[in-house]
Amino acid sequence: MRWVLLGLVLVGLTLPALAQENRYVGSQACADCHEAQYASYKANSKKAHSSRTVQQMASDLTEEELKSCFACHATGYGSPGGFVSFEKTPDLADAGCEVCHGPGGAHVDSGGDTSLIKGRGAIRVEDCMGCHTPERVRAFGFKPTLYSGGH
Repeated sequence: MRWVLLGLVLVGLTLPALAQENRYVGSQACADCHEAQYASYKANSKKAHSSRTVQQMASDLTEEELKSCFACHATGYGSPGGFVSFEKTPDLADAGCEVCHGPGGAHVDSGGDTSLIKGRGAIRVEDCMGCHTPERVRAFGFKPTLYSGGH
């Protein structure tokens, strides 16, 4: 680990810089440049409202069950800069754009450099399988759909 950190410093990268690049900004930040896609996402994608179900069920769930829900129903849960709680990170409470496209901080800061985000053509159904497992498809009937109604 020490050698990795030394190597990063030698090439001019610091941990805060890396963390900043990998930060989540929330779907609203995407709306500024991707207005039509954002409007379609809000109107057509179940992911845009995924936190509602979790909030409705929260009082009946254990802490572990709730964490399991956040893993798929929120943006970046368990990752640096991702969803923490409804109170602390409400802008990341739903499964937003960054669930599929990755953290958008560097993309936004660069003015839209497409190499800093996972583009539409690079997203595959296999990328959806973290949440849309065969067990969940059977239990909930939610099949992965590329572009999830958002585009």
